[in-house]
Amino acid sequence: MQKKLHIKKGDIVVVNSGNDKGKKGRVLKINRESYRAIVEGVNIISKHTKPNAKYPEGGIVKEEATIHMSNINVVCPETGNPTRIGRKSNDKGKLVRYSKKSKNQQEIK
Repeated sequence: MQKKLHIKKGDIVVVNSGNDKGKKGRVLKINRESYRAIVEGVNIISKHTKPNAKYPEGGIVKEEATIHMSNINVVCPETGNPTRIGRKSNDKGKLVRYSKKSKNQQEIK
């Protein structure tokens, strides 16, 4: 059984270290084995491709590379600032994620 991650696909995150420090983006994909995520508009690399159906001309293509999850934090929907994520049971007994920075600790969707 794998442990739960503090970041999910679709979350808005901010980069807290590296060349793209301070940039915000949406999580597009998560790799649980390597503990890495692909974030929209962050860690852009140039990839050389041969001509194929997707790129008939071939050439250099810019795309997002993975970034380690320890270098990104979830953005609190209420304040817009980076926050840590906690888990607690709601009234139905299901674990929900919440922002540790906001005072009312609303649920993170």
